[in-house]
Amino acid sequence: MSATQTEIRAVLSDLKILAANGYAAALHINFTTPAFLFQTYPTDWLAIYSQQGMVMKDPTVLWGFENLGTVRWSDLIALDSDGVMKEATKFGMKFGLTVAVERGGTRSISSLSRSDREFSDNELAQAADMIAKLHDLTAQAPTLTDETRVALRRQSIQVTHPS
Repeated sequence: MSATQTEIRAVLSDLKILAANGYAAALHINFTTPAFLFQTYPTDWLAIYSQQGMVMKDPTVLWGFENLGTVRWSDLIALDSDGVMKEATKFGMKFGLTVAVERGGTRSISSLSRSDREFSDNELAQAADMIAKLHDLTAQAPTLTDETRVALRRQSIQVTHPS
């Protein structure tokens, strides 16, 4: 395993601890397709979200395309005219934050959730640092070895669809 893979695994592990009820990290988005996608949200939520095409109505995604930095989901409620965030609460995703980073000509957007309380200001800063680090670690994707690229894609699948 390369040093880059090890660092990415470590950040994803820390992200999972911070986001007790799951996260989605879309890294280096080209139009609407990320180069890498890591998701740990509840499987039932991912299925509904995908089947109903919620990504195009999700206020967290819309915010991430229009802004940089961090925002709590509670600050986006007014933008949720299609009820995506309300539906997410049914799966324990009651509180969340979104991070948007843009460097090197690409943008990464990530959202983290929990069921028990709002994220603190310190946790927002931690999340922003983690997503920036993931963005930077995966920025070299075209120059990574084939083995590393395959391992990252496999890891993305394992995180999103655990066995």
